[in-house]
Amino acid sequence: MSKLFSFGFWNVVARFILRNRTGILVVIAIITVLLALQWKNMRFTYTEANLLPDDHPVNLEYDEFLKHFGEEGNLIVMGVMDSTIFTPKKFQAWEQLSKDIGKFDEVEFTLSVGNLKTLQKRTDTTSFQLVPFIKDSIFTNASLEEYKDHLFNRLPFYDGLIYSPDKKSIRSAVYLKKDIVNTSQRKDFVIDDLIPLIQKFEKETGVKVHTSGMPYIRTLNSQNIIDEIGLFIGGALLVTSLIFFFFFRSWRATFISMCTVMIGVMWAFGFLGLMHYEITVLTALIPPLIIVIGIPNCVFLINKYQQEIQLHGNQAKSLQRVITKVGNATLMTNLTTACGFATFILIKSELLREFGIVASINIVAIFLLSLLIIPIIYSYMAVPKYKHLKHLNKNWINKFVKWIERMVRDRRMTIYITAVTLLCVSIIGIYNIKISGSLIEDMPKNTDFFKDIRFFEKEYEGIMPLEIMVDTKKKKGVMNLSTLKRMDELQEHISEIPEFANPISVVNLVKYSKQAYYNGNPEYFQLPNNQEKNFILSYAKNSNTETNLLQSYVDTTGQFARITTFMKDTDPDRFKRIEEDLNKEIEKVLPPDRYNVSVTGKALVFQKGTHYLVNNLILSLSLAILLIATIMAWMFRSFKMIVISLIPNLLPLIITAGVMGYVGVPIKPSTILVFSIAFGISVDDTIHFLAKYRQELVANHWKIKKSVFAALRESAISMFYTSIVLFFGFSVFTISSFGGTVALGALVSITLLFAMLANLLLLPTLLLSLERSIANKETMRKPALEILTNVEEDDENN
Repeated sequence: MSKLFSFGFWNVVARFILRNRTGILVVIAIITVLLALQWKNMRFTYTEANLLPDDHPVNLEYDEFLKHFGEEGNLIVMGVMDSTIFTPKKFQAWEQLSKDIGKFDEVEFTLSVGNLKTLQKRTDTTSFQLVPFIKDSIFTNASLEEYKDHLFNRLPFYDGLIYSPDKKSIRSAVYLKKDIVNTSQRKDFVIDDLIPLIQKFEKETGVKVHTSGMPYIRTLNSQNIIDEIGLFIGGALLVTSLIFFFFFRSWRATFISMCTVMIGVMWAFGFLGLMHYEITVLTALIPPLIIVIGIPNCVFLINKYQQEIQLHGNQAKSLQRVITKVGNATLMTNLTTACGFATFILIKSELLREFGIVASINIVAIFLLSLLIIPIIYSYMAVPKYKHLKHLNKNWINKFVKWIERMVRDRRMTIYITAVTLLCVSIIGIYNIKISGSLIEDMPKNTDFFKDIRFFEKEYEGIMPLEIMVDTKKKKGVMNLSTLKRMDELQEHISEIPEFANPISVVNLVKYSKQAYYNGNPEYFQLPNNQEKNFILSYAKNSNTETNLLQSYVDTTGQFARITTFMKDTDPDRFKRIEEDLNKEIEKVLPPDRYNVSVTGKALVFQKGTHYLVNNLILSLSLAILLIATIMAWMFRSFKMIVISLIPNLLPLIITAGVMGYVGVPIKPSTILVFSIAFGISVDDTIHFLAKYRQELVANHWKIKKSVFAALRESAISMFYTSIVLFFGFSVFTISSFGGTVALGALVSITLLFAMLANLLLLPTLLLSLERSIANKETMRKPALEILTNVEEDDENN
């Protein structure tokens, strides 16, 4: 009955498709147009990837910080390291650049040497006033040298802000308006306004400007993502079409396949727009993934059609058999691939959840498009000629299949020894895998903005913001001298950490206030003592309205303060030790019974996000294995067959993990995807082989050896074709400028290559070796998946 139902269902599907060809094509065209109309809703991401769930404690702490102090990542810095910058012509050009940037609506204010303010004690009231640091309008070499000396030696407040700790470079700060930081206005300002102005300055002066800061980095990084979408789609189409044509030697087959996957790409963009999802570094991979995954569907369908034409030459019968015989197996393979992506839906990361949803939907969509478009288009065309079928009898592919047969028949022990050796060596390599939580590791390293990041790390000891928020638990508690002293002690500890820049907070402002009170003497850049505190702090408080000294570092209630530092790109293990040490120091200096202190910032959120994903990697992969094992159980109704089918698919994952350990590819958000994706795709070959193997068992009256080799001969060519297409298709991602995308493409390609060899060599070897206990009539008697033999199908038709 199950056999009749399976055949009957797919026979109904075949008749429906072939009898409603025009209507189906019209429906596909309408859906394509409707989804194309959704493209206008596509949005490119303007923030970093948040890998943590919204309700994660680290995210909640960061949101609390933003509530009190607003967006932290609104600073763009421009630095120059040129001994001639303090000459009249170049200095005036440098200051004019800052003024020109400050005129844009997107800019809150700019801070540079030319518009620096110095704190000065007023004589008429008990307060301070801000006066211009530079009072001249005409500069000479002598006056600029004097200003330079004053800046470097008498204004310690600006150490690390305007000039580098080694006093070899200066920089200007551009503070964007906080409400535009995460919008398209930021991108328009950086690309269309800021960069051209900087390039103009460089051309006129010959001075190299290093530009960085989170808004700048994020903008250029997002632009790279946008630029690479077209590159990936074009590369995937070119590579897959060339390989497809090489195998089939048919422009017609190649063109039909390319049209099919391009419609799939249009649908992919449409679904992104329909769901209002942002295009991130992950979702940008979906359109080329659809090409790479869709082409194997075309390979199986067209290859089967041509085999049937070669067998009997009847086009109608061939098209019906393509749908009835390949449809079910292709559905199963696409479902397993979709399951590999769908496991990300269950991880509480918005980034991965959206990627999993769109990818799994589009994989099912490309299956439907392939199943509908290819038979319908071929039904309108003439029967393929002999030249279109010659590829079925290629000598080199036949030699490859014979080599596979020979290895399985005569070299089983060699196959087992090789598999066990690779397993052991890979397990050793796995112990060398490191975890990366770097915010910049995947960024394109050959770009100017990445080199500028390294410049600021070297000169200013970091560019990634790290924030410490101190809750004094009472209003106006920040300005208590005891609190300021405790914060100063914590800042001293932070300054001693090599990976961190000198921190800045209200403490620096109070120190500067004391220096100003003592007429700018840099020796007094320190906190007031108990005798001085009343009048100096009263000066600082009275000055707040005029100078806005405190608003950036103390909230409006005076209860919350922030300590801001910047960190270098730091090894995760080292960062973990730094974090533990910092938390101990915080607990000692700012005891929990008096203060609530949280360490937050973009850098920390990303570090924690990476570790969160690593912790969920096993969950994701386990879910993929469970889902695919469930599908295998439904197909074959045999626990033993589930176990044996998983072995050749888990081994390549272990080998890939070992390769990562040996070549130094760390676990990070991009490489975490490799395992679930590769497993979901590689199991396709297993399904095709076992489905054919079960079919041969029935046809050959349960003769195991004969069935294994018959299945191998018929399945090997399609498995080889699809694996090669997938290998080179995923290899397209290695042309990316993003390190994570390169690693993803290379690792998935390697995994799929090993998976093909495992399914062609190890799987049939296991079936032959364990034929009496696993591959017998009892364990394979009533599978849910029925793929009829030619004889059975003809009997049904009769």
